[in-house]
Amino acid sequence: MAKNQKVVPEAKKGLEQFKYEVANEIGVQVPTTGYWGNMTSKECGSVGGYMVKKMVEAYERNLAGK
Repeated sequence: MAKNQKVVPEAKKGLEQFKYEVANEIGVQVPTTGYWGNMTSKECGSVGGYMVKKMVEAYERNLAGK
């Protein structure tokens, strides 16, 4: 499998939107161009880490039936 390939390609647009929502939520200034290369590794990592945290949270709620 190629690196960073989506398991469900149809989710790409939703994941992209989720990334911007999370960045806004944690106060990371998001680029308007869509190019994240000027951001620090710390900023990008915090966005990715928080995304994973929220996805795990949602999955756990789903398992609990809430």
